[in-house]
Amino acid sequence: LAYMGAGKMLWCLLVAAAWLLCILTYPAHMVTLLLTGLLALAFILLCYSDALRQRTIIKPVLTWLRRALPPISETEKAAIDAGTVGWEGELFNGNPQWQNMLQLEKPRLTQQEQAFIDGPVEELCAMLDDWEIVQRSHNLSEEVWDFLRQHGFFAMIIPQRYGGKGFSALAHSTIVMKISTRSISAAVTVMVPNSLGPAELLLHYGTEQQQDYYLPRLARGEEIPCFALTSPNAGSDAGAISDTGIICKGEWRGKQVLGLRLNWAKRYITLAPVATVLGLAFKAYDPDHLIGDSVDLGISCALVPVDIAGVRIGDRHRPMTSAFMNGPTWGKDVFIPLEQVIGGQGQIGNGWSMLLNCLSVGRAISLPAQSCGAGKLASLTSGAYSRIRQQFNTPICEFEGVTEALAPIAGLSYLMDSARTFTAAMVDRGEKPSVPSAIIKYHNTEMMRIVVNHAMDIHGGRGVIDGQRNYLSRVYQSIPIGITVEGANILTRNMMIFGQGSIRCHQFLLTEMEAAANPDQAAGVSELDTALCGHIRHTTQLAARALILGLTRGRLAATTGVPQPLHRYTQQLSQMSAAFALVSDCTLLTLGGSLKFRERVSARLGDVLSYLYLSSSLLKRFNDDDLPEGDRPLFEWAMQYTLFKQQEALSDLLHNYPSPVLGRLLKHWVFPTGFSARARNDLLDKQAANCLLDNTPTRKRLIDGVYYCTDPLDPVGRVEHAFLQVLATADAEKRLKRAQRKGDLPTDVVTDELLKQAVDAGVIAEADCARYRQTLSAVDDAIQVDHYRPASKPHT
Repeated sequence: LAYMGAGKMLWCLLVAAAWLLCILTYPAHMVTLLLTGLLALAFILLCYSDALRQRTIIKPVLTWLRRALPPISETEKAAIDAGTVGWEGELFNGNPQWQNMLQLEKPRLTQQEQAFIDGPVEELCAMLDDWEIVQRSHNLSEEVWDFLRQHGFFAMIIPQRYGGKGFSALAHSTIVMKISTRSISAAVTVMVPNSLGPAELLLHYGTEQQQDYYLPRLARGEEIPCFALTSPNAGSDAGAISDTGIICKGEWRGKQVLGLRLNWAKRYITLAPVATVLGLAFKAYDPDHLIGDSVDLGISCALVPVDIAGVRIGDRHRPMTSAFMNGPTWGKDVFIPLEQVIGGQGQIGNGWSMLLNCLSVGRAISLPAQSCGAGKLASLTSGAYSRIRQQFNTPICEFEGVTEALAPIAGLSYLMDSARTFTAAMVDRGEKPSVPSAIIKYHNTEMMRIVVNHAMDIHGGRGVIDGQRNYLSRVYQSIPIGITVEGANILTRNMMIFGQGSIRCHQFLLTEMEAAANPDQAAGVSELDTALCGHIRHTTQLAARALILGLTRGRLAATTGVPQPLHRYTQQLSQMSAAFALVSDCTLLTLGGSLKFRERVSARLGDVLSYLYLSSSLLKRFNDDDLPEGDRPLFEWAMQYTLFKQQEALSDLLHNYPSPVLGRLLKHWVFPTGFSARARNDLLDKQAANCLLDNTPTRKRLIDGVYYCTDPLDPVGRVEHAFLQVLATADAEKRLKRAQRKGDLPTDVVTDELLKQAVDAGVIAEADCARYRQTLSAVDDAIQVDHYRPASKPHT
């Protein structure tokens, strides 16, 4: 009954039947029968008498909750209210309906979007010389800046009626991803105006007058926007910003008007050095009560032209070696009219909510796309380089140590791309995925770190020596930028994913908290009664599901509507979802409001939720691609990785549980047959790595979205050109090595003389010999690194 989520009528019938069975079985035990009868009657009365239940149980619980729950600040409330709940809510509640997720429409680009990617984006990538940008000019060229303006790269999210592109989130993500495979600096320059900033805020909250004036100018590139949020002493705690705006009267364009006198100090503001309009977050105050009774009005957002008195833009920051524009800005007694507040006077004080809602969209797109681009670039180049580079007369890809590094490059890149498209599709369906945006920002940037580190290991000195030939060093150096911005990863993992998700996604928790905070006690009791009864039923079902699915390792989980190749994975994930939901409920009950101070508990629960979400994206991707057999090693590698990570996080949590006894009980309850997932599988590692070592449809799907080039004068094209040459002459090379092993040819390194002997001996044909010479030349060029005269200064 518990497993099926039975209602109170069935439970009452069960209790009554059990008592009648006692009467028939033990008729002489009158005292026992009387006591059990009274308990059964009390249970039935509590189930069916709302007044009795509310007076004896709910009212005392409400009183306890009001004492136990800490007050929720306005910034916390805004964070809880931000965004929408989608698939992550299914995962959180322990019984995900996989068929509903798999039946969602496959995300696709429109013809217009694909044409833009194949046209202007491809042309832009061909124009970009990252070495020139980063090491010499420290800026995009004027030609590139003009190209970005003319072709609407700053207007991808602006609707066509304002002169923008009106592109989907998927297109926005794909464009940023492709540019990032060419130049991080260019990608950041493009992604910032299309992420959190004036355009996004104006679209959702701007007045009609603000939209009509600013959006066409932003679309044409006449205005370059930036958004100033981060204050030196606030950092990630945006609620602690010290920047102020005082309601007062002042002069604006020759007239006395009501407005704000602003003072601010901001840093780390991307595009600030070249911006013409500054989006500004500040705390508004009305000490003279010019617009109302309150003095502290809360965080607000306004548009500040940078050319008015008091605005100061500082010198540039230099984020690692990247050359995108970033810098500080200050304002001293800057006056703006209230019409410059985004949304007008009515939106004063709503800035924090505005930022959170817009950030959940931008954070779901830009950095995950950039991370995915790094993964695709690493997959393209690492597979190619390990195939052409030889040691001990053997391609290094054949060494198991290199295979061990290639497998996560391929598998995690597949996973990042799956999560990218899965989340972008949510945004395109109209969702504001606050929890998924935190998940994908954190995990894609962390997976990027793993993938790029492995790529550097494979390339060795080829990746270490800086210069125009090096296509990895700038990506490697830029990793901390993605880790740090838009919510630093430590903060995101430890406080945001589960901390926000537990309240946003739980079926009953938010209602219970609101009931506890309701000043009308009678209404609070009624609300809590409904929520608590539902919560008890839900938790009872979770406990039963977690135990039964744990005993069967998920084999009783429903697979209706799921393609047969995915059955076993959905069953395993159903088991983990039930276990996660039960442990989450127990943890929330045990720790209550103190959970927000137990960051490692929150982080581990967040990890389980995250990897359940990432696993879901894999199922959707593989199913949408029609279950291609060639992609199966990548899918299975990534799926086993996420399953192990879920198990690992839950195991670590229960081993370090705040209540050791409850932790041990939960461990045996949700994992009654022990742990089943394994960290690595050598055979699967080999199969995943092999997906990078031949020019197959699987490799093409995996690297789809990179700037693909085979020009031997291009940094990436040089290695890909050699890779294709090696594949084309692989048969001739095999015949040469076979002859060497037999003793028909010398075992020296292949030279012109050895090739001549091979032709004379009939081992290879003359035409094969000529092609093989070209291959050797291409490989030799591809493995070379840059060098400079000792007196030269390559970085200036």
